[in-house]
Amino acid sequence: MTNFLNSKTRTKIVRGTVLAAMLAVTPSCRQFLDVNTNPNAPQTVTANLYLPPMIHWMFTAPQYDGRFIGRLTQQWMLANGQSALSTWDRMGYDPSSDNGAEQWRDVYWSLGQNLVDMMTKAEAEQRWDLLGVGQIMKAWGWQVLTDMHGEIIVKQAIDASRFSFDYDTQEYAYGEIQRLLGLAITNLGRSDGAVDATYLARTDKIYNGDRTKWLKLANAMMALNLNHFTNKSTYKPADVIAYVDKAFASNADDPLMLYTNTDPAFADRNFLGVSRGNVNSYRQTLFILGLMNGTQFGGTVDPRMSRMLSPSPDGQYRGVDPNVIAFGAMTTTQQPMNFFGYTGSTGVSGSPSRYIFDDKTRLPLMTYAQLQFIKAEAAYRNGDKATALAAYKTAISSHIDFVNARNTDNGQTPTQISAAEKAAFLADPNIVPASAAALTLTHIMSQKYIAQWGWGHNEIFMDMRRYHWTDIDPASGKQVYPGFTPPTNLYPDNGGKVVQRIRPRYNSEYVWNVPALTAIGGLALDFHTKPIWITQP
Repeated sequence: MTNFLNSKTRTKIVRGTVLAAMLAVTPSCRQFLDVNTNPNAPQTVTANLYLPPMIHWMFTAPQYDGRFIGRLTQQWMLANGQSALSTWDRMGYDPSSDNGAEQWRDVYWSLGQNLVDMMTKAEAEQRWDLLGVGQIMKAWGWQVLTDMHGEIIVKQAIDASRFSFDYDTQEYAYGEIQRLLGLAITNLGRSDGAVDATYLARTDKIYNGDRTKWLKLANAMMALNLNHFTNKSTYKPADVIAYVDKAFASNADDPLMLYTNTDPAFADRNFLGVSRGNVNSYRQTLFILGLMNGTQFGGTVDPRMSRMLSPSPDGQYRGVDPNVIAFGAMTTTQQPMNFFGYTGSTGVSGSPSRYIFDDKTRLPLMTYAQLQFIKAEAAYRNGDKATALAAYKTAISSHIDFVNARNTDNGQTPTQISAAEKAAFLADPNIVPASAAALTLTHIMSQKYIAQWGWGHNEIFMDMRRYHWTDIDPASGKQVYPGFTPPTNLYPDNGGKVVQRIRPRYNSEYVWNVPALTAIGGLALDFHTKPIWITQP
């Protein structure tokens, strides 16, 4: 008989059988199945225990996506072993792939409901410091996602009753980020209720429970958010400067992720380190080289070049061309080595490397130098070039110190930049103009690019789109990013246009959320070339 039942009838029978079996369970069986009473499998945890894995992904997910964003922005190129130009090096994307969508996954899933639960518990227990940290995390997620992808899901996110999710405008996302950061600033300023530095420090491995430093981070993120409005009539540079001044006071305030390098499976090693093998075939480009070897700035060689970039076997510094497959006509001795100092895709696991590419390098979420460049740009646009120049010089100085610090995280081989080298570089008029009147956006944004190179992928991508990749700085007569040229062989789907956004995560959106994606034009082959709201007038 069952062979002749249609699928609906069979489904009803199965459901009925399961239901009958459930109703027949004895009380003792129900108690056995009640895992909530099992002390070895708790269903609830204290609010602070949610924090460590979410902090990990907050710092690490940008580096996953940075492999791809870094190629769009010509920080590096996939060169070794390549027999053709790759999609991302041509400002394209990988169809039917989640490449470039790790932050999407982690904001909606790794943080997702976990972050909601942590914040709910923290608020109920009046743990305002932990709640403020959660609000920073929530704001960070919306910031990185909307800057990468444009329209994102905010209002309907983490709604377990839904199977599809509508996108919100980027304008709405930006407003929500500001609202969350405002709440975080308020909550992190409180010392009442159950605020407890010891409780927070148990799982806060960034600031060890110091809410005043988290407060500085909230102000830093607000400054970054507001400074993205440079193409809007609502841009308020004075507000940007005010938030920067309430943020980090020095490199000591930088939020840094410590990679302990003790797990034999390498899970606690720097994503960019040699042991993880994630960037072993990548090479620095001609663009970053030109900003540091004197090509673009009057012949002045940046002392950071030999501490950040990798030489060729012959000891010279070179870069690869995104328009040329692999190393082009370079001989073996001319080809730049990888960031660990080896040819090919090799490296010695656990061996000290250089700069941010060591297994134990402390990677930043933001830096004091980055903020001082934001202040310099805002002051410049506000007509206060004296403040702009002071912030610009401080930014370069603090980044030199940052480079030295990262090259001591594991006793790497590059020598420290000496006080004399630093002083000479800061006194060079090609780099730091003798007068405030001579400072240009070309100076500010090029140096900011160097300070963010290799780790600050989200902000570099936003900066370059804010200046429409090749805008000319009227004051310098040069490009804001001198030497940058979009690939001549753009990805076919681009239709001759440069990239403006990254397509949403394939496995969640193009598989499960097509109607909502269709509403924002996401099925168009050239969707990744559609300008995002924040970069438009």
